[in-house]
Amino acid sequence: MSKLSKDEAQALIQEVLEVYPEKAKEDRAKHLAVNDASGNEESQKCVTSNRKSLPGVMTIRGCAYAGSKGVVWGPIKDMIHVSHGPVGCGQYSRAGRRNYYVGTTGVDSFGTMNFTSDFQEKDIVFGGDKKLSKLIGEIDQLFPLNRGVSVQSECPIGLIGDDIEAVSKSSSKEIGKPVIPVRCEGFRGVSQSLGHHIANDAIRDHVFDREGGGNGVEPGQYDVAILGDYNIGGDAWSSRILLEEMGLRVVAQWSGDGTLAEMEQTPKVKLNLLHCYRSMNYISRHMEEKYGIPWVEYNFFGPTKIAESLRKIASYFDDSIKEGAEKVIAKYQPMMQAVIDKYKPRLEGKKVMLYVGGLRPRHVIGAYEDLGMEVVGTGYEFGHKDDYERTNEDVKNATLIYDDVTGFEFEEFVKRVKPDLVGSGVKEKYIFQKMGVPFRQMHSWDYSGPYHGYDGFAIFAKDMDMTLNNPCWSQMTPPWKASDEADSKAVA
Repeated sequence: MSKLSKDEAQALIQEVLEVYPEKAKEDRAKHLAVNDASGNEESQKCVTSNRKSLPGVMTIRGCAYAGSKGVVWGPIKDMIHVSHGPVGCGQYSRAGRRNYYVGTTGVDSFGTMNFTSDFQEKDIVFGGDKKLSKLIGEIDQLFPLNRGVSVQSECPIGLIGDDIEAVSKSSSKEIGKPVIPVRCEGFRGVSQSLGHHIANDAIRDHVFDREGGGNGVEPGQYDVAILGDYNIGGDAWSSRILLEEMGLRVVAQWSGDGTLAEMEQTPKVKLNLLHCYRSMNYISRHMEEKYGIPWVEYNFFGPTKIAESLRKIASYFDDSIKEGAEKVIAKYQPMMQAVIDKYKPRLEGKKVMLYVGGLRPRHVIGAYEDLGMEVVGTGYEFGHKDDYERTNEDVKNATLIYDDVTGFEFEEFVKRVKPDLVGSGVKEKYIFQKMGVPFRQMHSWDYSGPYHGYDGFAIFAKDMDMTLNNPCWSQMTPPWKASDEADSKAVA
């Protein structure tokens, strides 16, 4: 189907909203819009975002605990992250994001392990402070090579008032390592976004300038840190290669494959490279204000955006780094052209709808466009106003924009827009596959990756082709085609 016009897209939004009661309809209307590329003041207004989800609808968001433990802190590999509360939260957030790391699990790396205080009813009644203190002591005996512990609070901790700060302080003295309390109870805020902020604040308060910390690498003039790359499927590694090839020294990357020492080293770098703006902009701004370290957001999805980002990063350094960036771009250009020549004829003109978190709703648009594909709808699970402002610059006119889209709305949009591909999360994956719509899980790359960097783009292109052109879809009938066939039979 051809792309909807602006008027058609507006009409679609109104049609989908009709199912709601008046109050709910009024609320959800603020979160849905059609991008207007005309450039006038009215067109620059963003959808309402970072608000409580509407009660009674199926939201796809996570919680503050997920933002802290599952995103920011969890991938720090040489620390042990205790999920303080019932066992379920820790188990659900364990190893699901495919944050790759180098190390021996259970010896010097602990990223895929689940450490929990396993709250029971008596712990809710009598408190879990003593249990937490004992647990931290046992952890240090069983896993002596850990570099520290973080205490990730679950909902009951905030409700019963456990003093994790006091326990962390006393336990830190006992084991001689940092024990960092993180007040990320799931009920805080409206989504996982506040969890990112809380986790950033904990790093600011308990990691930077810590006594005895930050005595690692001797600072150099080309030192940079990668922030907000969680090394999903090896993303950070494929990015790091390019930065080092252009002459920079990556002395820290976190959280993916990150360490406590790398976090402590970060306030000494010359430039912070920010990949996921939403989850790490807070700590980037703090370092700019306190240490005078500039930061720059970069995008390593697809050759066009990679080249733009390499040149933008190089602009902060001298001519040797700028020349290095041009050499890296020239080196990989033939490889990228070969990838495009192979896959673009098979993918050109295909339409994509996205609904993801963090940075992907806008960052991956360029990679799709490099393959001749068009993003006709996109939105964030937990975006803020500045995320949508950035997105408006990347999407075309009449693109559907949806914030915290409900399960019903997303399904209805897909039925009417009829995209060739949907990219979203695991909660949505099987719904759309059963509808006969090709789908890619864009939170953790559907067990593939990396997608960052030049190497990652080759994998990205192959995966999109493999998904879209899989013969299995010819054996399934999407609901809109099923209704057309039923109408044809009825007429006959």
